[in-house]
Amino acid sequence: MVATSSPGHSQNGAARRLFDDTELNDLGPASRVTPLPKVQLITLCAVRLVDPIAFTQIFPYVNEMMERLHLTNDPSKIGFYSGLVESSFAISQLFCIYHWARISDKIGRRPVVLAGILGIGVSTIVLGLAHSLAGVVLARCIAGIFSGNIAVIHSVLGEITDTTNQAVAFPIYGLFWPLGAIIGPLLGGTFSNPAERFPNVFNYDFLKIYPYFLPCFVAGCLSICVATLIYLFLEESLPSKRHKCDYVPMRQVGSEHRPDPEKPAQPAGVRYLLSIPLIKALCLSGLALAFLNTGFDVTFVLFSYSAIERGGLNFQTQQIGYALAMSGVASVLLQLFCMPYLLRRYDHAKMYNTCMAIWPFCYAFMPLLNIIATAGIDEATGQPSAAARAFIWMGIGGLLLLARTACLAYSVSMILVKEAAPDASSLGATNGLCQFFMCFARSFSPAFASSLFAISNGFDFVLLRYMWVLVMVIISFLGTTLSRRIAEGRKTTTR
Repeated sequence: MVATSSPGHSQNGAARRLFDDTELNDLGPASRVTPLPKVQLITLCAVRLVDPIAFTQIFPYVNEMMERLHLTNDPSKIGFYSGLVESSFAISQLFCIYHWARISDKIGRRPVVLAGILGIGVSTIVLGLAHSLAGVVLARCIAGIFSGNIAVIHSVLGEITDTTNQAVAFPIYGLFWPLGAIIGPLLGGTFSNPAERFPNVFNYDFLKIYPYFLPCFVAGCLSICVATLIYLFLEESLPSKRHKCDYVPMRQVGSEHRPDPEKPAQPAGVRYLLSIPLIKALCLSGLALAFLNTGFDVTFVLFSYSAIERGGLNFQTQQIGYALAMSGVASVLLQLFCMPYLLRRYDHAKMYNTCMAIWPFCYAFMPLLNIIATAGIDEATGQPSAAARAFIWMGIGGLLLLARTACLAYSVSMILVKEAAPDASSLGATNGLCQFFMCFARSFSPAFASSLFAISNGFDFVLLRYMWVLVMVIISFLGTTLSRRIAEGRKTTTR
């Protein structure tokens, strides 16, 4: 189902008038556009912002953290432990995400979202006090448990919008994850080891003992502040728990939330949801999307951290943080200037397939950066020359732009899931099920990708050293075949 608009609307116009209700009325040629509930949307965007900050702030220093714990004397095995830490978050989220969604279908969205964001804030602060691998993994597991409310947040967004305004609301909401992905790595890369890097300001024994407490504390405090915002401003959106529905349109068109006379008016179960071809296709393709995206992020950090002679870029923690921030900037620009235009003019399933088809190239192009670094080595310093570094950063910019374009599939997936839900009472369960498959992929993708990279990195033969590229490219092509089932599922559903 494609929402259309008049040709006179430009990308820049859409970006400048995101919250302009009068201008939004011009989007639909035959019907009036429902005004966006601004306060509710802003609150959801704040939640969407702090979640990736807490999640990604560990990425720039996780490898260094594992080295400080003295878990191994072999640098090539550091990736295994960092992958274990990153996977622990997703594994915990995996076991809780569907249950959070089901609970929110019964008790309401607001208390679940509030509990989740508070849990993330406290667990992130605890992470900064961890002094062992067990402590780090435990803190990340607790954060993953409370981060399982992500499907609930998606459900709230689906309930406060309809097909006339979702082309504006979903891109706005979607850009705050990459914005948080900018702030998180910058926060972690800048404030890790503050006593060593900024002795004039942070020369305290406590920060010497706990060198990663400061970024964790700042990220945790941000989450607690947003919890206060939720308590004050977020209204209940679950239809059965709402007393006043003045901000929720509930004016769906086409097949969205169309009641099924043979199905009881209560949240659908897993078996019933998976019997719907479109939902099953979205779950399987979402698994592939999350696996490829998470695998790319983990591999890129390991690739950047590895020595040039071992196939990497030999980046420092700060440089990795800057690169990840560039990735976030690319995502924000794509969500802000491209997504509203694309969602109004192109079929959502085709957009999703196009994004999935980009992943093989993301993995295939990564080794080219090492080739540039190797060719540009200055014999006097043993490091890439200034010209080579410039080309490397240009290449990183292009690669990350390509990867973030592929990640636009997440925003499209949210709309497709909303359309696929059999009725309004099952929106949370449908989101929870699809997010469960994504979390399942994220639970083993970091360990798989980091282990594959570590094994490949251990070979001296150049071709075997890039075995990880071949494997991930093959998996990427397999993922594109799963995404094509979505269009087939939509045809089956509309018959």
